[in-house]
Amino acid sequence: MASSLLALIDDIATLLDDVALLTKVAAKKTAGVLGDDLALNAQQVAGVNADRELPVVWAVCKGSFVNKAILVPAALAISAFVPWAVTPLLMVGGAFLCFEGFEKLAHKFLHSGVEDQAHHAQLVKALVDPSVDLVALEQEKIKGAVRTDFILSAEIIAITLGTVQTNSLSTQVTVLSGIAVLMTVGVYGLVAGIVKLDDGGLYLSRKSGGTMVATLQRGMGRSILGAAPYLMKGLSIAGTVAMFLVGGGILTHGIPIAHAWIEHVSQGQGLAMQWGIPLILDAVAGVLAGAVVLLGVTWFKRLKASI
Repeated sequence: MASSLLALIDDIATLLDDVALLTKVAAKKTAGVLGDDLALNAQQVAGVNADRELPVVWAVCKGSFVNKAILVPAALAISAFVPWAVTPLLMVGGAFLCFEGFEKLAHKFLHSGVEDQAHHAQLVKALVDPSVDLVALEQEKIKGAVRTDFILSAEIIAITLGTVQTNSLSTQVTVLSGIAVLMTVGVYGLVAGIVKLDDGGLYLSRKSGGTMVATLQRGMGRSILGAAPYLMKGLSIAGTVAMFLVGGGILTHGIPIAHAWIEHVSQGQGLAMQWGIPLILDAVAGVLAGAVVLLGVTWFKRLKASI
């Protein structure tokens, strides 16, 4: 009895150790999607009245939990019944990441700033126009953010599934569920902080009093207000770069010839080059793949419109 109990405890300890290790690996691999997730979702709630920002983030967070409640069982079913489909799904997810990243670049360089300013002005006008149904506008933003979350969540779950595919079912369930909860709470907790960052800065900047503490608070508030736009821009840039790195890495690892060639090129180099060359080549592969997919999607849309 005692030996059986010790064996059970050892199995549980081993399982928890595997879960912790695999969760750390999966979290590292999905960090690129997380960065983009933060930027996209913070942008989704831009233009919402300040007192409704947190309720909107919470509504999207609940939608994200629903998305993952659908995606995690679906991923487990794929792993159990059609495990051969995991690699193709990862490849599709990687290609989509590259497509999203390249589409962002194309939008930045091919669209004028006038279009973005017009869109911003339209949002501002909607907020001050009493005839505009703000409830409908808010619900539309929530639905759009939940749709965005579903796509990004699918990518996160697919990457995580590829990490734990060869492990036991209990490990897969624990890691997938853990990543789903961790990413949802982490993303929307940070999104809530980001969208309220300017309010916190404004509050601090209006602190009254002539004490050193009050002066420091006002200075900190002004610094936060000045840094908030750059934070959003930095998140967006980091997310785009990470999409090419993660997406390109998935594609090159899924193509044995490409993966072997990258390993061959990086061999015999210094430690920094052994680490840097694969990243650079993965990013280049991601950019090229994104361009090809974007061209294909554009051609398909034009073909569909002409029919």
